Amino acid sequence: MRIPCPICGPRGHEEFVCHGEAGGARPAADSAVAPDAVDAMRAFHDYVYLRANPLGTQRELWYHAAGCECWLLVERDTRNHAIGAVRALRPPADGEAGGAP
Repeated sequence: MRIPCPICGPRGHEEFVCHGEAGGARPAADSAVAPDAVDAMRAFHDYVYLRANPLGTQRELWYHAAGCECWLLVERDTRNHAIGAVRALRPPADGEAGGAP
């Protein structure tokens, strides 16, 4: 599979790290110490581990680890790994590694 990095051009998927499905609201970091910590921990568990995993196109976060170090938002078809739109979440400034999402 080749991913068209907007900064470096088309590259093999081996240069990237997939961080999974994009989207979903991350639970607040301070909610784990709240009085209802069990519910907060369950919400964080669900956020990390329970994903939709749809058949078809989904948006994913990819990190170009062996290239420009940018975070990318990639549309990928889960049926055949066809790559659709790809965009850098924050292109790196001159002399800077890629920004986090």
